[in-house]
Order: sequence, then C-alpha cells, then structure tokens
Amino acid sequence: MTSHFSGAYTALVTPFRDGKVDEAAFVSVIERQIVSGIHGLVPNGTTGEAPTLSVEEQKRVISLCVETAKGRVPVVAGTGSNDTAKTIALTRHAKEAGADAALVVTPYYNRPQQPGLIAHYTAIADAVELPIILYNVPGRTAVDLLPDTVATLAKHPNIVGHKDASGAIDRATRQRIDCGPGFALFSGNDESAVGFNAQGGQGCISVTANVAPELCARLQQCCLAGDFGSALDIDLRLSALHKALFLEPSPAPTKYALAKLGICSEDSRLPLVPVSAATRAAIDAAMKIAGLL
Repeated sequence: MTSHFSGAYTALVTPFRDGKVDEAAFVSVIERQIVSGIHGLVPNGTTGEAPTLSVEEQKRVISLCVETAKGRVPVVAGTGSNDTAKTIALTRHAKEAGADAALVVTPYYNRPQQPGLIAHYTAIADAVELPIILYNVPGRTAVDLLPDTVATLAKHPNIVGHKDASGAIDRATRQRIDCGPGFALFSGNDESAVGFNAQGGQGCISVTANVAPELCARLQQCCLAGDFGSALDIDLRLSALHKALFLEPSPAPTKYALAKLGICSEDSRLPLVPVSAATRAAIDAAMKIAGLL
C-alpha cells in the first residue's frame, strides 16, 4: 500500500477539566489546527496522555477527533500499547470510527527483541485492514525499532510509514532507500525535522504544532516544495519553542502554552504536574520569539 501521508501532523493534547476529558476544548483545539492549515491530526498519542486515559476515553478521543475533522484532514489515531491484543482492539475501533490510519508505538516496558517487534506489528497489520504507521521513540519505550526491522515491516501491505523519534536523522536516508518512495517517513522530533526531511523524510508528527500550527504547517510545506532555506528561516523562529516545550515532561509545557493562549486549561493527569515558574518564563520568551504573544 502506497502512503499519501506527508506534511505537518499535530500530536494533539487531550484537554482536561475537573479530571475529565474536556470535549468542548478538544473540539476547539482541532478546529484551530484545521483553520491554521495543518496537514493531519494525531489523537491519543503520547502527547495526548494516552497512558492515563481509560480505554473508553481513548476510544472517545479518537471518535471525537474523526467526527470533528469531518474528512477535512487525515486523522491518524494513536492505538499502540505494550499489549498486542489490546492494540489490535483499539486499532479496530479506530477503523470503525473512520480514522485514516493508526499510529502504533513500539511496546514499552516489556522491551521486545527485534523478532518480537516484527511479530507484534505483523499481528496488528494482519488483524485490521487499516494503514499502520510505526512509531519508534526509544527515549520513552526503552526499545529501538532498528532500520532493518523497519525495512522488513515495510513489506507488509498495511504498514505504510514510520514516525522516527530516535534522533538519528541519518536513518531517514537509509529508510528511504530500503522502504521505497511510497513509504511515509515522519520525524518525531520538532527540533531536527528540517534535517530529517533533507535526509529523505516527508513530514513531522509535531508537538510544537499544538502551539504554532500555522508556522509548523508552512515549514513542512516549504520542505515538501524543496525550499529548505525558507523552512530553516521558519525553524529559527521556532527553535526556542521546540526546546522550551521539553524543559519538563511533555505535554505539561505544551498545555501551559495553550492555556497562555486561552485555548484550553493546563490541566494534566498525575503523575504529570504543572510546570515550574522558570519553565513558564522560558515558554513565554519562546512564544514571543515565534510571534505568538
């Protein structure tokens, strides 16, 4: 299956109020993204605090995102967990809800070997006829999806792309060669997304886009057009923000920034807590550099 996924996709936050998912705020977040020109939406991922959502909340977040988007942009639903059967069940829900694809993170904590990763992803792709985008983020999961493994999985007709947050941007060139031109390669790191694209990537699943969707969409559009000079100019405006949003565990800094813009509350679920005064000051300064305040 050839992928049509590219550009700036936002790893959406999940707004909370009084301990519950704030559905009205979530709809507002999505509408702002689409109006700002973002290319796609990713609900129920790491930035969406999926590990602290109940299964029913995860399903609702995915369904509400699809319902709100109304086909205006693709929705790539986060469905991954460290339990293959649970991942299959949530991926089935994503398909039934009308999602365009599923983003499936490598299993965390149980740290499978490479043959285990192949078996995990193959079982999911065999069970649900929905495009699957692999997601490698070893800094959070303690397991690395190696390039040879990606190349093997790319042969499956339902596996269409890879979000790589390993930080090794040279892998993009190798994966472009190994997986072919129709395989979607997304950076998972905003701060190196321009370099990743120059190495063979074609987009970013972005945290920064929650705060600066218009700039992130323009940056990726420039990359897709081969205008890396203009992309770098935009990235220089965003560089401080990329850094500030990860001064403390994500998405707490992003939620503070969105609260500063009046978009949603900064509430996260434990074990995440509100960011410090120093981080707030750094985010404020970065948002001013980006022209957001």
